[in-house]
Amino acid sequence: MSSSLSLQEIGQKIFFIRGCRVLLDVDLATLYGVETGAFNRAVRRNQNRFPQDFMFQLSEKEWEFLRCQIGISKIRTDPRGGRQYLPFVFTEQGVAMLSGVLKSERAALVNIEIMRSFVKLREILLSNHDLSSKLTELEKKYDSQFKIVFDTIRELMKPIVTSKRRIGIVNDED
Repeated sequence: MSSSLSLQEIGQKIFFIRGCRVLLDVDLATLYGVETGAFNRAVRRNQNRFPQDFMFQLSEKEWEFLRCQIGISKIRTDPRGGRQYLPFVFTEQGVAMLSGVLKSERAALVNIEIMRSFVKLREILLSNHDLSSKLTELEKKYDSQFKIVFDTIRELMKPIVTSKRRIGIVNDED
């Protein structure tokens, strides 16, 4: 399972919503190899295992923002396609609880990889915080002649933000 499902692939599916790191129901269903509808039915049959801090449904505003970011179809308002309902998202604890609901061997292997991804993400965030605090200590210790070095290191620590190129005709006013 590790060779076909990388931590990076799972990490790209983790979003930060309402102060929580979450995975979309559609992404989880794909990882588990089931249809989203079947996945959500299994969850609804076991609703008591998923309190609000394990799973919640996105608001229309959250979904619209996320949908535009990752390019997913709109909520279905006509028979031509799209989602019929607002998606559910699962926190790390919700994903752990899924292993008790989805009992296939694939589900167990996928859960292991997802848990590893959450742990790796936590380690990266923690190490960046540790590095930042150590840098602040060094900055206090040394005088202003090293300021440019510290500023450069801080710039290197910032996450790389890539802007997407706009497609089509671009007005100068935009």
